[in-house]
Amino acid sequence: MKKFTIPCDFGNQKSPFDVYIGHPKEGNHPLQNQASWLSSERGGTIPANVMESFANLLKLASENGVEFEDLCVYALEAAQKEKSNEVAATEAEPSLSAPTQSQEPNSDVPSVEKDS
Repeated sequence: MKKFTIPCDFGNQKSPFDVYIGHPKEGNHPLQNQASWLSSERGGTIPANVMESFANLLKLASENGVEFEDLCVYALEAAQKEKSNEVAATEAEPSLSAPTQSQEPNSDVPSVEKDS
């Protein structure tokens, strides 16, 4: 089981929320139970694009005979690396606009907690 931190919607505010990815029951969405709990108990929602991404990863893992958890870790690390590269490229470009503070990593990209 892997722990992921996902930016979830709580009204008009996004906040990080931990979810756990394991082997979902056949025919169930990998975040189905956690999304239901988050909604009923905390009034939050997991964004549709995140739900769709995890469903797609589950399908890919099944079709290619790879572990779902491992594919999730790989995909999220690749997304974080790509986002970091985009931020670095943006900061390296000269700008005619007013200077801004250095950008922080995008909180819209889920993160994964490394095994110790």
